[in-house]
Amino acid sequence: MTRWLYALPLLLCVGLGVYLIFGLGRDPGVLPSALVNKPAPQFTLPPLAGRQPALPLQTSDLATGKPLIVNFFASWCLPCRAEHPLVTDLAEKHGVVVHAINYKDKPADAAAWLRALGDAYTAVGADREGRVAIDFGLYGVPETYILDGQGRVRYRHAGPLTPEIVSAYVLPILKAVQ
Repeated sequence: MTRWLYALPLLLCVGLGVYLIFGLGRDPGVLPSALVNKPAPQFTLPPLAGRQPALPLQTSDLATGKPLIVNFFASWCLPCRAEHPLVTDLAEKHGVVVHAINYKDKPADAAAWLRALGDAYTAVGADREGRVAIDFGLYGVPETYILDGQGRVRYRHAGPLTPEIVSAYVLPILKAVQ
């Protein structure tokens, strides 16, 4: 019995070591999403006030037969400002349909932000209370989702897009789900 008492600290150290080895081997930048390979959640959002055309953004807009991007942003979000040129580039230079969901923002601030930085979005829905963001499993803004032509989520990136992420993940995934 006393042998087990002496072996217990050693077993605990070995168990902790195994746990840390596996835990430290994971990429902390990868945040799992329960939506990957599942249909986008059902929603209907009012259009962002002051933006033309003033059409609501809804789930049916995501099943177009072609892959598209859904980008969550807010005017108060500095990383959103940093990634915006890349999102614009995806829409204008690569011909990707990009829908946006404006997260917990004042409509006037969001409209002014788009006027100042450019508006390459096909549609912008206003998620004033953040309910659609909760359905998507949003960690925070910015967050970008790639959907296939049937409206299924194929990739999620939490945080701002960078040129490296766009070239390594976004463009190849868009091409693969075409």
